Amino acid sequence: MSSTTPAPPATQRIFTSDNTAGASPEIVRAVADAARGQDLPYGADRHTAGARARFAEVFGRDVDVLPVSTGSAANALSLAALTPPWGSVLCHRDSHVNTDECGAPEFFTGGAKLVPLSGDDAKIDVEQLRVAAHRRAGDVHSAQPSVVSITQATETGALYSLDEIRGLSQVAKEAGLRVHMDGARFANAVAALGCTPAELTWQAGVDVLSFGATKNGAMTADAVVVFDRALTPELSFRAKRAGQLTSKARFLSAQLDAYLTDGLWLRNAAHANVMATRLGNGLKALPGARLLHAVDANMLFCRLPQPVIDQLLAEGFAFYHDRWEPGVCRFVTSFSTTEHDVDAFLEAVRRLTA
Repeated sequence: MSSTTPAPPATQRIFTSDNTAGASPEIVRAVADAARGQDLPYGADRHTAGARARFAEVFGRDVDVLPVSTGSAANALSLAALTPPWGSVLCHRDSHVNTDECGAPEFFTGGAKLVPLSGDDAKIDVEQLRVAAHRRAGDVHSAQPSVVSITQATETGALYSLDEIRGLSQVAKEAGLRVHMDGARFANAVAALGCTPAELTWQAGVDVLSFGATKNGAMTADAVVVFDRALTPELSFRAKRAGQLTSKARFLSAQLDAYLTDGLWLRNAAHANVMATRLGNGLKALPGARLLHAVDANMLFCRLPQPVIDQLLAEGFAFYHDRWEPGVCRFVTSFSTTEHDVDAFLEAVRRLTA
């Protein structure tokens, strides 16, 4: 190979999370544009105005948007605005807010209780919710059911259907509860289900959405999207108090604006979903591998023999394998995963399971 011939792209061997991906070039350019010249601070800039207009266009109505730096902040602030300190958050036992936020929801709400429910594929069972929504309501000795939090896509990579969201929201509203959606992978859900963002959120009864962008092409930007705008004043004060009102908010907003422009967010998500489907179909064809769930979005779980897992790790492939039962692995694809990446991994598994 001559010195002027570009090297072939290296195989991406990381399937631990879509957080390992970089940033879309469009978003990097938007941040660079925001760095030019001067602009007003604390969200009074042109990029934040543009992002708000873009969100209104995407959701088909006026919404309030609070850019934040992490999904944990989006979830915790949302739940704090929806739940009094004596309230409870009804969520799935495997949900991110229950298992992976280091107590942030409890901290930001001032002590509200998380009540874990069960259901297949990390989706809340509607009948369990019906019971929990009324349990000890009005009893001064008990935390009061206040909000339902659903995760789209779930921690197993499954998706709530439109009817499932409507059903859970109806139960919640009948009991006087608010509805929060953790949408860290909301784009993957929209791309997979073929529903509009409006249909999957406010039209189905969702009051506040934690809108994820970092996993799908942004650098350091997520958002709280407020459909019940009566909550916005409290959320704004809570965001400031939590250190989430950034002085140079334009750098967060520029990312979100570019993310939603010309369908970039859906193209990225659709690609990640297709790569996960390719990976899942390949694993299903191998006698030594067994998928544990249908592949709905960009995450899948698979059971592999422990010697195969050990050898894959030794060869430099990275994935979660020690968080669940022995032999259970999680693989996540991203907007930057290529067919070459997936096929190289499948070839390694095929060789090791032969």
